[in-house]
Amino acid sequence: MALRSVADLDFKGKRVLVRVDFNVPIDAEGRVDDDTRIRAALPTIRHLCDAGARVILTSHLGRPKGTPDPKFTLRPTAERLSDLLERPVAFAASCVGAEAESAVETLTNGDVLLLENVRFHKAETANDPAFATQLAGLAECYVNDAFGSVHRAHASTEGVARLLPNAAGFLLLKEIEYLEAHLKAPAKPFVMILGGAKVSDKIGVITNLMQTVDAIVIGGGMAYTFLKAQGVPVGDSKLQPDKVELAGQLLKEAADAGVDMLLPEDHVISDRFGEDGTIQTVGREIPDGFMALDIGPKTSDKFCQCIRAAKTIVWNGPMGVFEMERFFAGTRAVGEAVAQVNGLTIAGGGDTVSSLAKLGLTEKLSHVSTGGGASLEMLEGKALPGIVALQDD
Repeated sequence: MALRSVADLDFKGKRVLVRVDFNVPIDAEGRVDDDTRIRAALPTIRHLCDAGARVILTSHLGRPKGTPDPKFTLRPTAERLSDLLERPVAFAASCVGAEAESAVETLTNGDVLLLENVRFHKAETANDPAFATQLAGLAECYVNDAFGSVHRAHASTEGVARLLPNAAGFLLLKEIEYLEAHLKAPAKPFVMILGGAKVSDKIGVITNLMQTVDAIVIGGGMAYTFLKAQGVPVGDSKLQPDKVELAGQLLKEAADAGVDMLLPEDHVISDRFGEDGTIQTVGREIPDGFMALDIGPKTSDKFCQCIRAAKTIVWNGPMGVFEMERFFAGTRAVGEAVAQVNGLTIAGGGDTVSSLAKLGLTEKLSHVSTGGGASLEMLEGKALPGIVALQDD
């Protein structure tokens, strides 16, 4: 897909509205708890500053339901960004109106301003044309670098892009390169690793990549819907009963396509959700009164053997309840195996990214996506509204 890069335009002296993704966790003291997404936006912001642009950043944080809520203010992210850039970052207590306009007027070349949370206005998620026009009125150019939000047709991601000369930021271009371009003709073997709770979240990815992958490794809660489709007793494990038939169809499609679909052969189970239950390792069948909370050691070995032989890996979703140490072993084994692969390794999804950070393996992979829902939709082959808008002159 041909997009204008932020490197292709002359921004000197121009007011540039940049949609970033600063939807980051804020701790109880009002400080940024994880600045990964802020750091990811630094190359684009620094490029614009060095180019002499007057940089106006806009983002959302959380779900404030279309009204101002101090719990969701972006002020802490302005403070963290200032530390990372080692330069002042101004903050406007509104994203539109007189206060925002006045803050923009004070900018000089190379300055950075962060506007308050766009989701303090219902018009943002409604993609209201009048609100998009207000945002566009603050600037002369628009840059989208918020990959985590491009699957939403909102005013700051889609509406504004159609009103101003536009370009894609470096982060957005990198995400497209890894999640789309590199996967059109992947080096083989190509292994997809899927986990997490729901089969329904991953149906589109499985269907879209079925003709490309060589093997699909399935763990996490979604595995038990597939095992149920095979007639395997799953006890009280996480299950989507309405998706059992579909899981069976996907297993058949994989077999017909020559795709090896790997499912758990043993499990770490407990009689309650938590680390204080009766925990044991069992084979393929899970007894009544117990739930599987992680893949077992035999499954880990099988999965990792498949992973280490791969040349291309896409991973989305943990293998178990990784937040609890006693059920983290499967995800740890898979993460370490992916990090050892001599090839293209791509991971996405919030829990997967958190797992890699917990393991200290983030830098070992080729690419770790900043977008959860957006990365899934791109892997499904969907057209994302925020990207489509950038293609329109």
